[in-house]
Amino acid sequence: MEKASTKEIAARFDADVSTFANLATGQSSIIDAPLALELATEAARRIAPAATDILDIGCGAGNYTLMMLHKLPNANCTLVDLSAKMLSKAVERVAAVAKGKITPVHGDIRTVELKAGSFDIILAGAVLHHLRGDSDWEQVFAKLYAVLKPGGCLMISDLIKQDIGVLEDYSRERFARHLENIGGKAFREEHLKAVEREDTPRTMTFQLELMRKAGFRQTDILHKNACFGTFCGVK
Repeated sequence: MEKASTKEIAARFDADVSTFANLATGQSSIIDAPLALELATEAARRIAPAATDILDIGCGAGNYTLMMLHKLPNANCTLVDLSAKMLSKAVERVAAVAKGKITPVHGDIRTVELKAGSFDIILAGAVLHHLRGDSDWEQVFAKLYAVLKPGGCLMISDLIKQDIGVLEDYSRERFARHLENIGGKAFREEHLKAVEREDTPRTMTFQLELMRKAGFRQTDILHKNACFGTFCGVK
């Protein structure tokens, strides 16, 4: 199947802002979404307790930044998203609680300009699975490493693949059951078609290795359940 273009992905998210604007549940289609929000942001706070600058890539409606600001209320926030409507919603929600500066950036993380050594924390919630070939992945991980300050951290929570084929099948079965439980069979089929059309997830192993290749001095795993995982790297 031919994968969706960046413009097609942005258009779908433009039409579905409300689904992503719930801090209590996170994105409900994601297994353990509230737990992932808590783990990623609390781990980031503990790694970088004096953080002043946060970058949220693929920020959606702003859930990860909002949760981060509950823990670091004075931080400045840079929000990046393909979807103009998602970005607008994120700014609206974040502005209601933020004490620091908010910088919205409309665009693709692969091409937007970000200053090197600018951020203490990078949040990447359910976004990197939209990357395509190895060159995309390597470019983005190198870029994220470059824009972090020394001692800063990259927190990823995302759709992932398994290294072992039979476990990949099992994980997808669990994901399908989860989707059906929250929205019924029609919702399950619609969501799985969107995943097939839009997403190219990689294994956690692959991404941890990419972090080390980019220069991250430490990596760790916070959580893994079926085809979703939360993990991090420290510069």
